[in-house]
Amino acid sequence: MTSLRDTPEEGAAPGASTVRIAPGDADVRLDRWLRRHFPEAPYALVQKWLRTGQVRLNGGRARAGARLQRGDLVRLPHVAAASPAVRPKPAPRVSASDAESLRALVLHRDDQLLAINKPPGLAVQGGTGTRRHLDAMLDALRYGAVDRPRLVHRLDKDTSGVLVFARNPAAAASLAAVFRARDVRKLYWAVVAGVPSPAAGRIDLDLAKRPGRKGERTHVVEAGGRHASTLYRVIDRAGKKAAWVAFEPLTGRTHQVRAHAAALGTPVLGDGKYGGRRAFLEADGISRMLHLHARAIRIPHPAGGTLAVVAPLPEHMRQTMRALGFDARGADDAFTGDAEAPRRTPGGER
Repeated sequence: MTSLRDTPEEGAAPGASTVRIAPGDADVRLDRWLRRHFPEAPYALVQKWLRTGQVRLNGGRARAGARLQRGDLVRLPHVAAASPAVRPKPAPRVSASDAESLRALVLHRDDQLLAINKPPGLAVQGGTGTRRHLDAMLDALRYGAVDRPRLVHRLDKDTSGVLVFARNPAAAASLAAVFRARDVRKLYWAVVAGVPSPAAGRIDLDLAKRPGRKGERTHVVEAGGRHASTLYRVIDRAGKKAAWVAFEPLTGRTHQVRAHAAALGTPVLGDGKYGGRRAFLEADGISRMLHLHARAIRIPHPAGGTLAVVAPLPEHMRQTMRALGFDARGADDAFTGDAEAPRRTPGGER
């Protein structure tokens, strides 16, 4: 974000200031931009700024979901421009050790895109109580570029695997479009409690977010939810105790794979939020961490062609798979495909 401009635009309230959107903030939603640059401002206050027109985009009222473009002018109310509690904070400095660790995760880098193998336990973005997260360390991945890398999709904090970034505004816009069009294929590997039956299929179960005692949770619903579809196939099994399963989400709902795996009666190992006690196996060599890994992604490259990236498994999953007798060496990374298979739907199997 550029510096606050002290000269208010015509018609602005006294004390209001204007910010010109920098290249690194192009294609971000206005409400998310405000939350990113004014993290101390309560969510309700940000929404009030937008609802009452105290925040203006290029001189006019703006919706929370408006996509910002390089060079846009955002007018901020006096409280945002002047109050120490909500002033923009400078990007935190990345320590040498964090920078070195982050660069060691890089799986692919070119002029347009960057892909890393995100470790489990590292949050992608900040939030309440989350001080250490990827978004705060992205300057370490500039590699001399003018713009910092831009997130184009997300992974849960405890999910490991392929995470793709755009390296310039044009690439960010291109990738945002392909994600909206669902022109991206993502393959997840999971170890689940129990064995799905049948061994391959398609889950079509609508999902909805609902609050709960332990925070927001995604629920399978028969009405009022959003369409969610996931292909799956069992790669290997350990009797009836556990299975190694490949999941390919065809839609991109929050916690989709975790919720669908639990709906099959086979929650992802370590996923107490969706599987309760059933998600944990009391056996030597089996970690209690979440066993969900974004194994591979295929994405149209902004410069043409297709980029395919594969991420090695994290150590806790390798350890568990060894304990269960699974051998990931030479395993097939092929996507589940669109072959006809039984479907799980609210009305039963097709």
